[in-house]
Amino acid sequence: MRSRAAFGGLGVVGSVLVAALGAACSSGASPGGFSTPGGSSSGGSGSGGGGGGSSSSSSGSSSGTVGTFGGGDGGTTSGGTSSCHVTNQNGDMDSDGWTPAQGDCNDCDPNVNPGAIDVLSTPDGGTPTWGDEDCDGTPGDSAQPCDTGLMLADVDPNDGAKAIELCRQATATDRKYGVLSAAYVRADGTAFPTASLQVGIQSAFGTSVHVQGGQNLLALSSGYARTVGQPNACNGISCQTNATGTPPAGFPQDDPACPPTKAIADDIALELKIRVPSNATGYAFNFKFYSFEFPDWVCDTSGYNDQFVALVSPPPMGSWPSGSTTFGNISFDSNNHPVSVNMGFFDVCDPSTPQRFASHCISSGATCPPVPSPYCPLGLGELAGTGFDVWHASVGPAGATRWLQTQAPAQPASEITIRFAMWDAGNAEYDSTVLIDNFRWLATPGVTVVTQPQPGAQ
Repeated sequence: MRSRAAFGGLGVVGSVLVAALGAACSSGASPGGFSTPGGSSSGGSGSGGGGGGSSSSSSGSSSGTVGTFGGGDGGTTSGGTSSCHVTNQNGDMDSDGWTPAQGDCNDCDPNVNPGAIDVLSTPDGGTPTWGDEDCDGTPGDSAQPCDTGLMLADVDPNDGAKAIELCRQATATDRKYGVLSAAYVRADGTAFPTASLQVGIQSAFGTSVHVQGGQNLLALSSGYARTVGQPNACNGISCQTNATGTPPAGFPQDDPACPPTKAIADDIALELKIRVPSNATGYAFNFKFYSFEFPDWVCDTSGYNDQFVALVSPPPMGSWPSGSTTFGNISFDSNNHPVSVNMGFFDVCDPSTPQRFASHCISSGATCPPVPSPYCPLGLGELAGTGFDVWHASVGPAGATRWLQTQAPAQPASEITIRFAMWDAGNAEYDSTVLIDNFRWLATPGVTVVTQPQPGAQ
């Protein structure tokens, strides 16, 4: 187990800056937008398919977030005077792969086309304004929540995607961004038609943990994805579904400072194939990991080390294992260890019982990690009502991480597969649950793979 200081090199991600650099279709064009001939620069949404000899305006460089429900943190939009004349309905003046005849409402800006996502821009001292980068005529519709009315026991994987704010669906031929396919699978990607109680769509988790986007979040559990008082709650520390499982290639990944993990069980995953928006350079999501293994079983000699991974194909640069040609994990700590009780960020727990930390490791006489300092800085509040506070009454409350954020780069308009997977490790006892929410697209240049605390999350 590593103290939080081990992650001090990871900077905290704030609001994302949009890098919607418009392509200049004539000399002197400003990145702040395009104007009609003789008019002023526009930072609003693009309009119309355009006729021969017409001109269009669209969102330009701005500060904000892409495809999220909130705005940016006070960036700028530059004005300018430039003219862009669309003269060929079947031409592709901005080289974005779309022509005006195919629905490109601004053929002078490669960030505006039917494959893009709407951007919330914040001009200097102005009011945040949604653009219509996807050219559908409705600025900001990309950010409308789609997870209202979903039910706890819903096991439709497309609704699982909606619960984390992946709202839009795409087809193999439409070239638009969105979810191409969704399935609940085992950790190794094999079909799992009976996900059932291991999946839960939650409007909150317990009494103190709130959704991070939209109206719901997705819970995946090696036990039952239910909290105190909900139908079919486990009401204990272990509810077994699959006695054995097959891990993905290269996993379970062990912390070299702790005993190896021998096998996995009760594995569950949501696998999504997604087309990236044409104006996005990456993505981010929030997650929070709970486990009955914390704090007593940290670095235990039996290798009890339940894990959560986010496997991406094709693997982005910076994912683990390095050099993989199939899938790469993007959710890990600064030492490339997957999310488990043997990593940092386990800050939600009982600060009055440091003697429980790695107690089984200590009693075995092994070399064990020291108690983190500070220990349990967030206290017990975010365990309340989850079951992780009371279902192990003879021992005491379990533990959880704070809300964390993973981000990773993506090639605009490419297709990627993300498998959010978790499993029991060592045996099928002492369950763990991961909450996933607030998936959003980024448009910042230079997005890298990193996991760190989500600022301001509750």
